[in-house]
Amino acid sequence: MSFDLSETDRLLSTTRAVRRRLDLDRPVERDVLLDCIRLSQQAPTASNTQQWRWMVVLDAAKRKAIGEIYGRGKQFIDQAKAQVPEEDAQTHRVYDSAGWLLDHMGEVPALVIPCLQGRLPEGAPNGMAAATYGSIFPAMWSFQLALRSRGLGSTLTTISLFFEADVAKVLDIPDDVMQVALLPVAYTKGTDFKVAVRPPPEEITSFDTWGS
Repeated sequence: MSFDLSETDRLLSTTRAVRRRLDLDRPVERDVLLDCIRLSQQAPTASNTQQWRWMVVLDAAKRKAIGEIYGRGKQFIDQAKAQVPEEDAQTHRVYDSAGWLLDHMGEVPALVIPCLQGRLPEGAPNGMAAATYGSIFPAMWSFQLALRSRGLGSTLTTISLFFEADVAKVLDIPDDVMQVALLPVAYTKGTDFKVAVRPPPEEITSFDTWGS
């Protein structure tokens, strides 16, 4: 099967982390979310475990409660922003955008929490952790690409994981289910997302020997 490379490359190169351009007033249809999750299930998963679980929050009261929990993480954004050099305007804009989302998380029309059935044991080796998260992150990215192709946007956030038990309490998530992110999902205000400025691959790639 051949693909239209121009369209494929456009999807891959313009699927941005969307925050300020999320449309907080337009509802997100359940069927659209299910279509994107259905596509995400085709992503590879470690040892074919297929332990993906998805928690979708549309209820306004529960979204507000999760937004309040997420808001406790302001300290993390402030601390990270304080480490950024003043001349790095692009990164400062990213943290300003993250701060805006923190203030409005509970207003986003759909909050999607990718989860895994089962938990990492305490002190798990890096290989086990990589396999565990590698079982869900490809599906999360496929989900976000599917959103983009339908006119919706999102961004991967992890602040809620510092308060995972509180989020679980709001949503009755069992103890043996591990939350791995919080994805705010909404239609976007416009779809004209651009290619981001990145270093050339030659500067970040080594062949055969590190640094070569």
